[in-house]
Amino acid sequence: MVGAAGYRGLSFDLRGHGESGWAEDGDYMLDAFSRDVASLIDGFDGPVVLVGASRGGQASLVGASRRPGRAAMVMLADVAPLLRDSGVDEFRGFFQASMGGFATLDDAADALAIHLNRPRTADVSRLAKTMRTGKDGRLYWQWDPKTVSLEFLNPPSETIALEEAAARIKDPVILVRAEFSNIVSDASVDLFRKLTPQLEVIEAKGVGHMITGDRNDAFAETLLDRLRRHARIGG
Repeated sequence: MVGAAGYRGLSFDLRGHGESGWAEDGDYMLDAFSRDVASLIDGFDGPVVLVGASRGGQASLVGASRRPGRAAMVMLADVAPLLRDSGVDEFRGFFQASMGGFATLDDAADALAIHLNRPRTADVSRLAKTMRTGKDGRLYWQWDPKTVSLEFLNPPSETIALEEAAARIKDPVILVRAEFSNIVSDASVDLFRKLTPQLEVIEAKGVGHMITGDRNDAFAETLLDRLRRHARIGG
């Protein structure tokens, strides 16, 4: 998150992810993530820019919609109010395959390639920073296992919440859609445009859903360009 007026930046992990603590009450519904984002917005004096990929994008959209006029821009990486069921099923399969951990980084890389239909990571050492070692000595992704419980993976109530947020938000919203996305379809974009007339859609060529991981430099260039337009950052 970047403060539009003061040029302050904050990169944070959602609850139950990365370096953030795990939710003691086990609440990983979109509403909980969105409350966290809204609270972060409240911590800044002026307008902010929110940038989120996948679940982070959903939380940014809903959180910003709850703080009218506080977002100079909301940029989402390949996520929309309506998600393609087949793509979500692929993530469910990946999460299920990850629950028991991995013996090696190579095994983790194999799971990413097989279940998310993406090229296998050439340098598996890059995965180390996203993993933790369990008490059993196996490698696990840095998330609370509860975050990927079926009850939290795209339930109908969240689709409704996202559609309501998309219709409610009046701040600039930018969707960077992956050319080979498995979860954002043409129908997803059409609905998003209908709900959010000010929506700008940019297609990221040659990538799938994991835009920020596969082509982070290209995504960053797009972000900086829109920051100059909407938040007057960088001249």
